Amino acid sequence: MKLSELDPDNLSREQITAIMFEETVDDHKSGDCIFVFGSKNIHRVIKAAKLYHDKRAPKILVSGSAARWGENEETEATWMKDRLVDLGVPNEAILLEHEAANTTENVLASLMVLQRSIGLNRINRLLIVSSPYHMKRCHLTLTTYMPDWISYSYCSDDRELGQQNNWWKHDEERARVIKELHSIQRYVQEGILKDYSIQLTK
Repeated sequence: MKLSELDPDNLSREQITAIMFEETVDDHKSGDCIFVFGSKNIHRVIKAAKLYHDKRAPKILVSGSAARWGENEETEATWMKDRLVDLGVPNEAILLEHEAANTTENVLASLMVLQRSIGLNRINRLLIVSSPYHMKRCHLTLTTYMPDWISYSYCSDDRELGQQNNWWKHDEERARVIKELHSIQRYVQEGILKDYSIQLTK
């Protein structure tokens, strides 16, 4: 069955967990850059700083505009950079992308930043940082729009709730996961993300 053909409202908890989390587990490999998807979310910043200090990658790219916060607000990228510096990441290790207003644009706008700062031909692996429920969309967006030679390590933030092993135990996190699954399916049906086959266990 294709992702576009699923009925999200008739899936078991185990099936939703498999779809939304199982392909986005950290493999603990090192890479060329840590790519943080846009949000004013301290959990993501803390995770990115930890990966940098653990020497998993020499650069951090923070992506995101001020579109969700108002014209006079600082961009998500600037907000994250300032927090990273507070956490001991040097300015010269941080790359900024200020234009993206959504996940697709995070990837598309960051392509130019990565090309100019590192060179896409020199990138073999990116470490992806976002919220646990958002990782599936990140995965599908990256594999739809990024060069196919680049590999990914998925490093979701370390929040206590909303992880693969407990997302259904908290009403807000459960709602986020279900809403995200519906959104991902809609983007696949609209051709924004690539469709793919899913093997569901009962």
